Amino acid sequence: MLKYYEPRLNLASPEGLNIMGIVVSLREPVDGEILRAVVEELRVRFPYFYVKPACRGDDLVTVPNELPMTVRGTWEPIRLNSEESNFHLAAWKYEGCRLAFEIPHDLTDGAGLFPYVKSALFLYLSRATGRTFDPSGFRLPGEEIPESETGDPFRDLDVKAVKAPFYQRKLIPDVFHVSGGGAHEKRVFCLKLPEEDVMQYCRAQDASPNVLFSVFLAKAARRYDPDNEKPVTIFVAVDHKAILGNHDNYRLFVGNNLLEFPKSMDLNDISRTCTMARGQLMLQAQPENSLWEIKELMRMLPPPSLEIPLGSFSISYPRNTSFGPLDPYIEEVYVLTTLKPITDILLELTCLNHSFFLAFMQPFSATEFFDCYLEQLRLAGLKYELLHSEPLRMCTVQGMKKGNTA
Repeated sequence: MLKYYEPRLNLASPEGLNIMGIVVSLREPVDGEILRAVVEELRVRFPYFYVKPACRGDDLVTVPNELPMTVRGTWEPIRLNSEESNFHLAAWKYEGCRLAFEIPHDLTDGAGLFPYVKSALFLYLSRATGRTFDPSGFRLPGEEIPESETGDPFRDLDVKAVKAPFYQRKLIPDVFHVSGGGAHEKRVFCLKLPEEDVMQYCRAQDASPNVLFSVFLAKAARRYDPDNEKPVTIFVAVDHKAILGNHDNYRLFVGNNLLEFPKSMDLNDISRTCTMARGQLMLQAQPENSLWEIKELMRMLPPPSLEIPLGSFSISYPRNTSFGPLDPYIEEVYVLTTLKPITDILLELTCLNHSFFLAFMQPFSATEFFDCYLEQLRLAGLKYELLHSEPLRMCTVQGMKKGNTA
């Protein structure tokens, strides 16, 4: 039987899997041969990403895959767990100056992905530029892999004795949704904003980046559909591992704090709205709440049905996205996902080279809501640059029934 911290893959319904990836734009075109050599070299340092699915009793688990991980010179998607990917559950791609790594979100999160991508770029840029970089903070071949990175991230905590936290938010069954009309092509808009401007505005309005961009979502929703009486709800991603003191583990332990903006809430006073939103988050982002979530995960209950989105929007802001001495060679960095149907629209924030990068993902091609969001940025006096507007093209996963292995 799987341990509670091991991923539960459902390849019988692969369309429900959420693929996540990190996209990096370099200042020079990507050399595919160097990238392929680097990806293979990192196998010994990150063996948990070089895997394929296999059956173990009634469970689907990951086992080592000795075949090379694919590195393709096109942005066109492929199927993971298929011959196209050498049956790996992850793949690299590059095109022009951009490169990306994609993997099922069930296997890891931003805290697991960024160290891997940073290490790949350390080796890649060392060879592509001929420069010698300070290796401090990178996970490189030849190092011992610590237990804190791969084992039970909460083994030293007395989780079983945890009591229910004082403050818990319950899901709201009927919330504001953005339909987007009839065209359902997934799309991503990539924005760049000056970090100094955003942080100055945050300080003036008693906000954090998570809170500020969430409030802009709520205001955009009311502008988009002013007659809608339903509350706007926003999931704000939190890393339970980091809250409980483990910053090394690659496994997925992301939770969601819930922001609620009822129709009756006056959103015109930005500072007051941000203060209220921060208060909601502070009550939920407590160690006792994370401990309770982990205790619930240990019960191994089936996940909730996702036939109907559970929230209006989601926002995620992974920390520690700097690439250190490699920053001068990098133009942009984004986090993308295939939009699992937990929400209508997802915002992923990253910060690099004194700029915020915002990936605005939606499951439709219509731009009306995105235009409402841009209007909120303009009204706040925040300068932005729209760098990309394109279909959300990411890997899918080939299904697999129990008893079949690659």
